[in-house]
Amino acid sequence: MIALCDVNNFYVSCERVFDPSLWHRPVIVLSNNDGCAVARSNEVKKLGVKMAAPFYQIKGLVKKHNIVTLSSNYALYGDMSQRVDNIIAQYSDQVENYSIDECFIRFNGHEHLDIIEHCQNLRQQIWQWLGLPVCVGIAPSKTLAKVANHYAKKHKSSNSVLKLASEYQIKRALEHLPVREIWGVGGRSSRHLNDIGITTALQLRDADLKSMRKRFSVVMERTILELRGISCIEFDADPEKKKQIICTRSFGERVNHIHPLKEAIAYHVTRACVTLREQESVAQSITVSIRTAIYNNNSKQYSNSITLKLPQASSHTSHFITAAIKGLERIFKKGFNYKKAGIILNHISDTGILQPDLFMPPPECDDDLMQVMDNINARFGKGTLRSGQEGFGEQWIMKSEIKSPAYTSKFSEVTSVV
Repeated sequence: MIALCDVNNFYVSCERVFDPSLWHRPVIVLSNNDGCAVARSNEVKKLGVKMAAPFYQIKGLVKKHNIVTLSSNYALYGDMSQRVDNIIAQYSDQVENYSIDECFIRFNGHEHLDIIEHCQNLRQQIWQWLGLPVCVGIAPSKTLAKVANHYAKKHKSSNSVLKLASEYQIKRALEHLPVREIWGVGGRSSRHLNDIGITTALQLRDADLKSMRKRFSVVMERTILELRGISCIEFDADPEKKKQIICTRSFGERVNHIHPLKEAIAYHVTRACVTLREQESVAQSITVSIRTAIYNNNSKQYSNSITLKLPQASSHTSHFITAAIKGLERIFKKGFNYKKAGIILNHISDTGILQPDLFMPPPECDDDLMQVMDNINARFGKGTLRSGQEGFGEQWIMKSEIKSPAYTSKFSEVTSVV
């Protein structure tokens, strides 16, 4: 059996842990630069606010219903997600992190346990230790586990844990589930399915396998098999290392000088190199890109990118900052208001299989220095130690005017109890 453990309204729930006044109030968490609603409390969902709704379109509704709006606090959410993972690891050593708030859990070797009771204990421990509400769906396949989790959230009788095992249970769950709600079935596919008379998950499950594969794809065939309880989607408890590392952000304000762009690029390179070292990899090249606001028709438009190759693969931050700044200087043009900049680390390989150049001297790098910086920043907070090229300017930093404190990752922002 496979379980899907999902924290309900994760961003909102994290905010409520440290601000109890938000409980039972409508709450929205906004995306980068406070642009769209990326998390909504149940109270907000009942008001009809859609996922990713632009904030400027719902300002009237926010004011009318006194909806609390908050900027995304990624440091808090990432730390809380890690704490959830640490608890789950006590219940199974077979865990696949699907997203920041969802993970699949396999229980091979746990057949002697009552799986529902086991997951109830997991849910209760996460609630007791972290104050986060969790629902768990259990089924023979990942797709059915998603369905089970969907109903675990909706039906209070399940006590937030629902298991689909028998044919009767699975049929009951699928017969009223719209096909658009099935994991892996996109909006276009659901419309095509509706056109041929398939509107529910049960109808899709019982459709002819060969004709559906011919009409759609092997992905649809796999989804149908999953709905029949045949596990076809690989369980990946040890995901592959990233083959590209991308770090890019829109600016809170327009930037028209190269100096703040250099700071932003250096910041992105630093973040990407930390990820590179965490997965014990090195990269051979870096792509630097800049662009203006593409939706602003009242200003001149410009975008460009450049890829530079390092003499030898590296994970040293300074090597990539030096290359990235050179690339930026080559593509930067005066007279434009830039809205976004980013970098991509390419040609990534494992550190252990690094092939040096026979005709090049060994690169001058201090791996111990990088390790010390990573350890200090992990312990005392991101940016405690950083390259001087990142600077201290704030013009390019994304807008987050209503962000809550970093309750769990900054000593200066830890909640005081008096």
